[in-house]
Amino acid sequence: MEAEAYRGYCLQSVAAAYDVVLITGEEPSWEVPYLRDCVVVPDPADPVQLSAAGQALADRYDLAGVFTWTEWYLVPVARLARRLGLPTNAPEVMEACRNKAVSRSLFAQHGVPSAASVTVRTEAEAEAAAERIGYPVVLKPAAHAASIGVIRADTPGQLTAAYAFAKKAAGLGKESTSVLVEEYLDGPEVSVECVTYRGKTTVVAVTRKTVSEPPYFEELAHVVDAADPLLDVVAPAACAAIRALGITDGVSHVEMRLVDGQPRLVEVNGRIAGDMIGYLVYLATGIDLPRAAADIACGRAPDLTPNRSSAAAIQLIYPDVSGTLRRVYFDGICPRWLERVHFQHQAGDPLLLPADGGTMFTARIGYLITTAPTADLARARAEQAARRLHIDIAPLAGDASGTGGRAA
Repeated sequence: MEAEAYRGYCLQSVAAAYDVVLITGEEPSWEVPYLRDCVVVPDPADPVQLSAAGQALADRYDLAGVFTWTEWYLVPVARLARRLGLPTNAPEVMEACRNKAVSRSLFAQHGVPSAASVTVRTEAEAEAAAERIGYPVVLKPAAHAASIGVIRADTPGQLTAAYAFAKKAAGLGKESTSVLVEEYLDGPEVSVECVTYRGKTTVVAVTRKTVSEPPYFEELAHVVDAADPLLDVVAPAACAAIRALGITDGVSHVEMRLVDGQPRLVEVNGRIAGDMIGYLVYLATGIDLPRAAADIACGRAPDLTPNRSSAAAIQLIYPDVSGTLRRVYFDGICPRWLERVHFQHQAGDPLLLPADGGTMFTARIGYLITTAPTADLARARAEQAARRLHIDIAPLAGDASGTGGRAA
């Protein structure tokens, strides 16, 4: 039920304002109370299947709009909306968001501060690109998400393994199997949550991120503060990136790093952020991003008026080692500021970290969310709550570690 754990708040919000008809890859379960109807197809990312399902729903209902919060469906859904005559960004705009090489090119053309980037198809090309750019470098799939296949190489000796790691993940892509070698942007990572309606972008919030130590880029924690002073610093770059890509409508999750205090673009995701960031925005500001996305998809102006000013944080819980989860629980009474604790794995489940060939989907145990008047207090409360977690892992054979986990 991980879709419910991370996207349930989105569907609940949209269903409170609209009759929802869903195209999905499996029979709905938790979604049922929020649906008017649905069509199940084997692969919603397949344009032919999606088009047929969309037309079937259009034959039954007077559809007002269509949108998705799933990264891999962005391009097919834009094509479906256009085919049905509904509001949408152009499909080629969503293709530019999905392909990081195209994004980098557009950023360069429009003077958006970004990173040096080279598309490669062989290890030899990767080596040459890294020498040209200068170490450390980042290797990543051109069209993936959730930091899957993203890895840093600090020396030529690390490049062979790094290229193999990125290439394996890139090979799973349907839109591109290329690998990018990029300049490493050394600085704090943030994301900027934006809403664009008829070409005008409103910067709603800044998310400050905690990521894992090199060479991987696991996202470990996020915090949103309605009064974050970084808003004025990052807003111009975020808006410029959205314009460069040609996004005219919808919610965008703009990732960047602050290098010497100045924003440099990592990528733009043409959808609501994952990891419950949209929910953190709601807790901190009162702005409802899923509702805004639905309104825009239906050609309506979204309400972006903040009605609260506070902060919210999420800690993403990982094990210290790969292995089998024996037990996980939260010890004690939950204080009011602990908004929720969620475990997505249970006793007996295997947990595999990226270093052992896994991804965030195979490694993450769950999350906890805290609220507070300020970001510092929300973060401190999250750390306090994390200390009450009890995680028992049976390590992989050959690993002498015993128990434990992290919620950095």
